[in-house]
Amino acid sequence: MNQVPPGGMLPGERIAFDPIAGRRRLELPDGKRVAVWIIVNIEEWNPLETMPRTVLTPPAGGAPMPDIPNWAWHEYGNRVGFWRILDVFDDYKLPGNLAVNGCAIAAYPQIAEAAHTRGWEFIGHGFSQKNMQKVADEVEDIRLTTEAIERFTGKRPRGWLGPGLTETWETPERLVAGGYDYVADWVLDDQPVVLKTRNGPLANVPYTQECNDVAMMLIQHHKASEYRDRAIDQFEQIRSDARHGARVMAMVLHPYIMGAPHRLRYFREAVAHIAGCPDAVFMTGSAILDWAKAQQG
Repeated sequence: MNQVPPGGMLPGERIAFDPIAGRRRLELPDGKRVAVWIIVNIEEWNPLETMPRTVLTPPAGGAPMPDIPNWAWHEYGNRVGFWRILDVFDDYKLPGNLAVNGCAIAAYPQIAEAAHTRGWEFIGHGFSQKNMQKVADEVEDIRLTTEAIERFTGKRPRGWLGPGLTETWETPERLVAGGYDYVADWVLDDQPVVLKTRNGPLANVPYTQECNDVAMMLIQHHKASEYRDRAIDQFEQIRSDARHGARVMAMVLHPYIMGAPHRLRYFREAVAHIAGCPDAVFMTGSAILDWAKAQQG
């Protein structure tokens, strides 16, 4: 029988049930109602390991190495797809959030430089694209990721997003010990919330499994236009909900998915709709955290 180790806590011990109805009303500056943050995930896939995801199943099954078709499928996103996505950020002057594997900063320095030059927030995303439960030493993985980001940007990262949203029982404690202010793995609310850890509180900024290209395109196998349709529908509902107090909406992109030629236009159209609404404001994860902390006291 699985047991929670001595240093861990059950989810219900970390965060008590607190329905959004009846909470203290949150207000965004300038009368805005929805804070939107867009997270671009940049990963390096190790050709010596099984590919994290596949677009083509090998003819004889299994996980052959080298898996050139699937490695190249992902690599296209960093070589080409990211730059298509970047054009949308530039055209609409959007603040960006780069969830990046620590090893990917050295592997794709032009991407890191493009994000850094534009003032994007760098978010720790594991040192490699591997489930945190499979990492040999989680403390070391967090440290290496933190150091890679700090070395490149000159600032320690404040936010963390586990690869595939994965955590061990002790991840929150280790993130607080590593100097992190927030995590985005706990997709359970439309406002920032606080998790208890044995090392002190850790905030969670709302992320999404719904307006996420991995879920939509690779798991649910929707047509490309679903991203636009779902993002707009989600925004309009959250905007309506926000009459009771400001809310947060996340949009998640992977360059090898939404950066594909037949999908990019739908991300652009979703951004155009949201950017054209006076109730929306685009922010970084840290900006959302700081706003919420000031509001919540």
